[in-house]
Amino acid sequence: MTASYDTSHGNPEVIDRREGPYGEVVLRRHGELLQIIANGCFLMDTSDGRSERRLVDAALGALDGRCGPEVLIGGLGVGFSLAHAVAEARWGRIAVVERERAIIDWHRSGPLAELSGDSLADPRTEIIEVDLVTYVNETSDTYDVLCLDIDNGPEWTVTEGNGGLYSGAGLAACARVLRSGGVLAVWSAKPSPDFARSLRNAGFQRVRTEEIPVARGVPDVVHLAVRPG
Repeated sequence: MTASYDTSHGNPEVIDRREGPYGEVVLRRHGELLQIIANGCFLMDTSDGRSERRLVDAALGALDGRCGPEVLIGGLGVGFSLAHAVAEARWGRIAVVERERAIIDWHRSGPLAELSGDSLADPRTEIIEVDLVTYVNETSDTYDVLCLDIDNGPEWTVTEGNGGLYSGAGLAACARVLRSGGVLAVWSAKPSPDFARSLRNAGFQRVRTEEIPVARGVPDVVHLAVRPG
């Protein structure tokens, strides 16, 4: 997820606007870029996927050498994380949880299909239409990796309901969908020492952050933590 965007191409054009169960979701075109806006908050665009790619790579790098690891990606976004995971042959099942039907439609048959059509066609890919908070609390499925990119960070959530995901109870729910030695990777627009402490307090081990350089300002980061065996 990207927290800022270029304003040098004039006014953006609204391609689609939908009212969903969590509020308004808008797809815009701004020059050559496609942008997703939720409840008036800029979420991400198609300008630069390095943060999303680094999220997936960092999670895989923190995992042990198990064969065909399965990954759960929280948030479809503009599809960068999914596309990067699909490009890596070592992944087994690649499940993506996305709660906004509009975003799924934009990828399946709308303007974002040009970016993610091949990824959706990959036999390892599964799109799960549900709220991530609900999913991690209720599913019986488990994964080797959980990549979270549904907010601008633990301290900058898109909707108020997401805040609980980064609490002790929310992190316990994340841990329950991870197999022994599984990796939790959380993208953030800025470092959060408080969240790192929360991860340790929730029982995660090998807690650390990796910086992702950006064009200007504070680097993005990926928070990494391992579920103990």
